[in-house]
Amino acid sequence: METILVVEDMESLGQMLSQALQTEGYAVILAKDGREGIAKIREETMDLVVTDLKLPHKSGLDILHAVREQNPNLPVILMTAYGSIETAVKAVKEGAYDFLTKPFDPDSLILQIKKALDRQRLITENTILKEALTHQLGVPTIIGKAPILLSAVEQIRKVAPGRTTVFLTGESGTGKELFARAVHALSPRHDKPMVAINCAAIPHGLLESELFGHERGAFTGAVGRKTGKFELADQGTLFMDEIGEMDLSLQAKLLRVLEEHELMRVGGVTTVKIDVRMVVATNKDLTQLLQQKLFREDLYYRLNGFPVAIPPLRERREDIPALVNHFIAHYAKEMKKGVKAVSPEAMALLTSHPWPGNIRELRNSIERAMIFCDGEVLYPGHLGLRRKVPSGISFRDIPMEGTLQYVSSQASQLVESRMIAKVLEETGGNKTLAARKLKVSYKTLLTKIKAYGIEKVD
Repeated sequence: METILVVEDMESLGQMLSQALQTEGYAVILAKDGREGIAKIREETMDLVVTDLKLPHKSGLDILHAVREQNPNLPVILMTAYGSIETAVKAVKEGAYDFLTKPFDPDSLILQIKKALDRQRLITENTILKEALTHQLGVPTIIGKAPILLSAVEQIRKVAPGRTTVFLTGESGTGKELFARAVHALSPRHDKPMVAINCAAIPHGLLESELFGHERGAFTGAVGRKTGKFELADQGTLFMDEIGEMDLSLQAKLLRVLEEHELMRVGGVTTVKIDVRMVVATNKDLTQLLQQKLFREDLYYRLNGFPVAIPPLRERREDIPALVNHFIAHYAKEMKKGVKAVSPEAMALLTSHPWPGNIRELRNSIERAMIFCDGEVLYPGHLGLRRKVPSGISFRDIPMEGTLQYVSSQASQLVESRMIAKVLEETGGNKTLAARKLKVSYKTLLTKIKAYGIEKVD
């Protein structure tokens, strides 16, 4: 449900607009003057602002300026009397979405709101789609239209404008850092630093210094002051990956920093004030670590402000073709190769592979295939993947996500591969006899054996 702030000093008009918007399915926050409206903008999370131009204490222009400071992407619609149209036009030039001249039909306002929100969704999607998939690739793209992925993207869009801690969960290789960077890019802190640290990649003895910094002489080898990640991210965003790897003693210190908004460098005697938006991630089940007393309960609830689950690749297989084409385009440019496409057999192999390493594994597989490919098309032999043919088939073997056409195709390929393997076993690996029994040409059988990665039968 989208939330709209209505700033109107005339109580009857404010109530009427509130009721009309709620009837349309919007949540409404009411403010009776400019000062209260600005306070709501700073305290609440919303999707759009409707404000009168002339207000007690602060004007509609002041509201607009507060929005631009807090969240430049937040649409603002002004309501104005006929005599203030010139000022309203000026406000549009300064970033307001549009204005309506009083009196107006509430339906006109609702239409403007829908247009503004639709435009905002396009801007948001474009921003997220241009975020980096990985630092290594340097390609600012989240790719995919699977409903489970779009749900995670929508959650990011909702939470990004505030300062709530975002807790990303998901398997390794699903792109959690990408989503963390999307939170930062869509937040009011987008022009401030975003700093990332992987808690699993740093020895426990050094992690405290990496996070909080240290003073000269704090320990052997500390030849000068070191600024920690928290200070580097001041006014911006700190992304802490693999938070579940942090030991208990450091967890207590982290909790204090988050609660007090200040830290003390290792070996220091004075505190340093910080203002940092936190995004944390893990591929572990922290509830199990809580039961094992390996993670502090108070820290868990402090970090778990807004959980977002990033889906594994096997749960959004319909996105694999788009990802494959994206990686091919990237590596073709990087390697200066003329590869432009994937054969249907290779794509079938890619879409049916389990991908336990998720997007990272898929990317590495395409990179390796591009090295071997000298033509314009990738074939199964370039991929180095083998489809494991199951001894039996059940509904659990068939992916139940995506379109009907996609699921039917996967089921058909699974049955085909199983049938071919069974007949090859019956014929002792004699492909000519197997083709005759299956009533297909010898060439068709060879193509399918290659496509499905069926091992030779001795």
